Amino acid sequence: MATLYEIMAASGLKLKMTPADEEKVKRILEKSEYRNAITVGRIRGFCIDGYDVNELGEYVKNVYLYGSIEAAQELKREKERIQKEKEELLKNVDDIMITSGYSFEGYKIVKYSGYISGDDAVSVPREYTFFADNAIKTADRLTESLVKIRKQALKELKEAAALLGCNAVIGVDFDYITLDPQNREFITGQTNYQPYVFCVTANGTAVKIEKE
Repeated sequence: MATLYEIMAASGLKLKMTPADEEKVKRILEKSEYRNAITVGRIRGFCIDGYDVNELGEYVKNVYLYGSIEAAQELKREKERIQKEKEELLKNVDDIMITSGYSFEGYKIVKYSGYISGDDAVSVPREYTFFADNAIKTADRLTESLVKIRKQALKELKEAAALLGCNAVIGVDFDYITLDPQNREFITGQTNYQPYVFCVTANGTAVKIEKE
């Protein structure tokens, strides 16, 4: 059978249980839906008797912290409910309207939900050749990367608005950071140039709008 120690180790769970705590948790789990994993289960990859080890580890933690199957099950149901609500809110994320201005023609703002942001970053390798087109290749890569991470930052911005129950973002702008990391070797004094790091943040105010 899978011991509590094996379950915790497989799921990366770190709890300091006394032998009495372990026995108490084990007795509770033996009466739960996971009893087979505790009594006859064997760890096979990321599963124990068909159960995901991370799910089982989370359940063990909740039983230990809250002391009963009912409390652990209630917490599990609450997490599932929150996840479903999140998925429902994100269902229409692509329909969220954005503008760099502060209003939409034909709409009125009925709710302000505050400042939000979306971020992304990418590292861009340098060209280590001495050909004349070296700078052009690097510039092209930076431009292509900028387009990708700006789209991702906007996607995260829309998701942040959707999770607040909003359907639009006003005052959208971007902040950019370009890092040119390098270090010097202590012995030789040679400078080592690391890949460029390009960061972008999309900012705005989440609002709910309605047609006038």
